[in-house]
Amino acid sequence: MKVIVTADHAGMTVRNEIKDLLEEMNIDYEDVGCSCESSVDYPDYALPAAERVASGEFDRGIFICGTGIGMSIAANKVKGIRCALTHDVYSAKLTRQHNNSNVLAMGERVVGPGLAREVARIWLETDFDGGRHENRINKITTYEEQ
Repeated sequence: MKVIVTADHAGMTVRNEIKDLLEEMNIDYEDVGCSCESSVDYPDYALPAAERVASGEFDRGIFICGTGIGMSIAANKVKGIRCALTHDVYSAKLTRQHNNSNVLAMGERVVGPGLAREVARIWLETDFDGGRHENRINKITTYEEQ
């Protein structure tokens, strides 16, 4: 698995925790987030990273901003992205099992580093169930093709 990680100025602490987790899990990743404390625009980070997931260059992405909302909205504008804004382990597991999410968004101001690591770990370890859920994902894909 190859993961792209990004964050704006409000997600740098959690992004660093996620990078540590990826290293502990021996998952190949690339960090394309900002390295500044001054305000930046989340679409400038979310959109190019989401495009790299959609292209197949990366299997999944983890995007962090203050609330996760901006990153998730921007990422979901990219065709082929199923970004889930998730701040608990139950939702992280279900969004992989049922929705086959390929991008996880979290908010540093909403979830602390410890919980963010656990949410990301569960999300990374959980597979898509397929079956009846595959038909639902296909409906989304068909809609995107119109």
